[in-house]
Amino acid sequence: MSGPWRDANHFQLLPEASRFLPAMFEAVGAARGSLLIELYLMESGRLATMVIEALLDAVSRGVSVRLMLDGYGAMGLSMADRRRLEAGGVALRWFNPLGWHSLARNLTRDHRKLVVVDGRVAFTGGFGAVDDFLEAWYEVAVRIEGPVVADWERLFVSLWDSPLTRDSGGASRLPSLLPGPSASSEGRMRGRVVWGRGYRYQAIRLSLQHRVEDARQRIWMCTPYFVPTLGLRRRLARAARRGVEVRLLLPGGAHDHPGVRYAGQRFYGRLLRAGVRIFEFQPSFIHAKFALVDDWASLGSCNFDHWSLQWNLEANQEVDDAGFAADVAALFERNFAASREVQRDDWARRPRGQRFKEWLFGLLDGMLTRLR
Repeated sequence: MSGPWRDANHFQLLPEASRFLPAMFEAVGAARGSLLIELYLMESGRLATMVIEALLDAVSRGVSVRLMLDGYGAMGLSMADRRRLEAGGVALRWFNPLGWHSLARNLTRDHRKLVVVDGRVAFTGGFGAVDDFLEAWYEVAVRIEGPVVADWERLFVSLWDSPLTRDSGGASRLPSLLPGPSASSEGRMRGRVVWGRGYRYQAIRLSLQHRVEDARQRIWMCTPYFVPTLGLRRRLARAARRGVEVRLLLPGGAHDHPGVRYAGQRFYGRLLRAGVRIFEFQPSFIHAKFALVDDWASLGSCNFDHWSLQWNLEANQEVDDAGFAADVAALFERNFAASREVQRDDWARRPRGQRFKEWLFGLLDGMLTRLR
């Protein structure tokens, strides 16, 4: 599913936590009416404490604060921190807490990341409130102003009132939330919100596939969990064969789930033979999710893998603007320079142990895919 394309927006690329965290805290600190925050990961620690203090300070100024957390991804948030939020007046809800209802339902997670301030400024990306984002993980976010902010707000509202969400306590039982006024901006950029909800609603996948099929010059993708669908693999290979520059920016050895990396590496050989270039980022674990096809860019929560597309709630910001595309391209180039390119001949000579890991974790990935 997707919102309409809207003009007159302004999008600012914010690579690395040293840029997007100060920008988000500044916006939260300036809030006067409402704060909407939706996160998958939140774990007690330095960053979570900073977030909690900023939210409680906002409440003390009379700001209405609503925080939506995933029932699995935020299990690391301590009871003390939960009680502190509730006691401070933050409206806290949980998406799909784990239960005995069914395995498939437990696998459905809210993986979206969103901050909306006063209905006028929004942020999205792959960020969360865990300490890994302070230094250990490389992440990217985007600051959003303009009419498209109202679409992000409506997306939050639809989940806040969903039967799959649960109040944390009495403090969060507030009147129904209505979208704020459409945000205005002096921007000139065109953009839209796209979102997915499991295998039934895959607008993000369909949008990407359409762009890949129509690409003329470049297809550059960054994803931390590279386990692409067969359809996407075939489209990338066909694009490379017809002369489009196809590059993948993927994590190197510093990975939070090595098994996922091995599962995805089993596709390297065919992609390399088709002419796809693969770069493994070396400085740290790259957790960012963004793509660039000609002058179209997509940034947000979706990893472009089986799991995100079949189980999770995801949302991305799409931007169709040459200036913004140039910023994204420059970011890609810096990260390619900090990566090790996988060479076709070297990959063909990889050891048997590596091949066995690819087979084993590929088998496990296939079993999880068939659980749908």
